Amino acid sequence: MALSKSGLFVVGATFALAGCSVATDALFPADDGTGQTTTIGASSGERGGAPTVSGEPLEMGTGTFEPSQVSSFQPSGTFVGQKVQQFHKELQALQGTLRNRNQELQQLRNEVMADSAGYHERVASINARLQVGTTPGNPTLVQRWNEAQTQLDEINSNIAYMNQLSTQIASDSAMAAYLLESIRAAYNLSGAVELDHAQLRTLEDETAQTVVLIDRLLGELSEDVARQQTYVSNERNNLNTLAVAIKTGQTYGQSLGYRNLVLSGNQPALSAIGPAGLPAARLGGQPLVVIRFDDPNVAYEPALYNALSSALAQNPNAGVEVVSVSPTNAIRGREALNANTARRHAEKVVRSLTDMGLSGDRIRLSATTSPDVPAPQVQVYVR
Repeated sequence: MALSKSGLFVVGATFALAGCSVATDALFPADDGTGQTTTIGASSGERGGAPTVSGEPLEMGTGTFEPSQVSSFQPSGTFVGQKVQQFHKELQALQGTLRNRNQELQQLRNEVMADSAGYHERVASINARLQVGTTPGNPTLVQRWNEAQTQLDEINSNIAYMNQLSTQIASDSAMAAYLLESIRAAYNLSGAVELDHAQLRTLEDETAQTVVLIDRLLGELSEDVARQQTYVSNERNNLNTLAVAIKTGQTYGQSLGYRNLVLSGNQPALSAIGPAGLPAARLGGQPLVVIRFDDPNVAYEPALYNALSSALAQNPNAGVEVVSVSPTNAIRGREALNANTARRHAEKVVRSLTDMGLSGDRIRLSATTSPDVPAPQVQVYVR
């Protein structure tokens, strides 16, 4: 990835200039805990095996909830026998409803899995194109991105249908519990014959089995909904990162917000030495990234992503502070203009971080001045 001469400095790295307008591929040394320097952020050709911007495939439950047929009962001619026939019809109706609920669930699952497969197919095709190289803002990739977003929206819409189905099944569960209690209470009615009690016992067993089946259905449906919500949330972040990759024409990894790594107690934090002369002491450390905005087209996003991805892999719960730094030794009257320019650049970097999937509550924006910077710049700290 060729960076502008005005470029981006990452802690512990310098950019060798090639000619007068571009720099060579940036290297981002970071301590990986072994005492060795790890190079991250190589060129797109060297990153041929980079991970695609997509989370784990969506998994859904596989259970089916088909109740067994209700037994037939002979009329006894007694009042309790009439109750048996009534309970029998109610249980048949309940099981018919349960079969319909099961069919709805299986249909929703099939639709979700089909949308998920189409979504991942489009995301994979975008990443494959990015990994071999493409133009920034390629309209074909933009169209595929829009199609992927549409399919993710379809998956998300199924959450509402599943929640509605869950509410209906909860009502069925209450009905089944009431029916079971009514059957058990019928044992105490007078005027029954032995056939009535035998048939009540059969009804009780079959109704209890139906109650268990409904409870299992509710539990698996709840897991499907929770899994689907997590999946959509993660993929929203990954799509945002993918949009940045399409804009720059370079492949990234997963969203910065998609981190489930655990930082071990004896693993060192990211360590490196920043460029000299930067006011980093105010934060008790050196900046992870310094972006100099002395050129109108600074391609900072790929390098920023790589540096932060490495840092967050070592400390997934870290926050980020974006500091706008403006020079104080400028021509008289330009201090305020430089401060405003630096602030705008910092806000742009914040937008890039959120597009990469970093949540806003983990980003802090601040401003400072320094006599040691020749032009407005942005410094990014991990805290």
